[in-house]
Amino acid sequence: MDEPTPVEAAHLRVAELVQGLHNRTGDDAESVIAELAEHAAVEIPGAQYAGITLTKNARNIDTPAATSEWPVLLDKIQQRHLEGPCLSAAWEEKTVHVADLEHDDRFPNYRRDALAETPIRAVMAFQLFIADETLGALNIYAEQPNVFGPESRTLGLIFAAHSSVAWNSARRDEQFRRALASRDIIGQAKGMVMERYGVNAVQAFEVLRKLSQDSNVPLHRVATDLVADAQASSGAAKSR
Repeated sequence: MDEPTPVEAAHLRVAELVQGLHNRTGDDAESVIAELAEHAAVEIPGAQYAGITLTKNARNIDTPAATSEWPVLLDKIQQRHLEGPCLSAAWEEKTVHVADLEHDDRFPNYRRDALAETPIRAVMAFQLFIADETLGALNIYAEQPNVFGPESRTLGLIFAAHSSVAWNSARRDEQFRRALASRDIIGQAKGMVMERYGVNAVQAFEVLRKLSQDSNVPLHRVATDLVADAQASSGAAKSR
């Protein structure tokens, strides 16, 4: 069997590490994306730092993962001026490469502040496909210009594709666990209402729903408060 090419080997390496993250149970989406950023900074040639930029609208930018302070600060600069390579990658669904920040005039306000406030001189940003109408980019950074080449681009695109799949999967798992927890707490509250007032399950649920509507508080919050109050009362009674 022929030996894999460097690109094929890199693809396999990234796939293996993402599969490892998939196989770990109980990790939340933020933990998964933080590890992916750490691996990107190590695996992609030329990268010293990595970060994730997310935005749901033009004025709200978040950095859920960063390997140093610089990705966070650069995202703040992007939010300040609503321009930058990471936002362009997220909004326009493409890869943006700033080979030498000192001589790239595509983002003038971002360029000025980034040069003044950070040591970063090269950026490569890869669009991420994130669910729930969220736009995102996987970004790598270096303090030296002209360090990202074709291999950096190829591996970055591979990393971004696998990262999108892994993160979306982790978010779905997390949402599913939360849904189960919500169902459980509503079930507990419903049981308490049934026992206390001698009503059936349907009537107990209607009581909770009416409390939610009248107080303009989500049903899960109403159920959580009821269970917490009952537990506190029980604990107080036992301590007497």
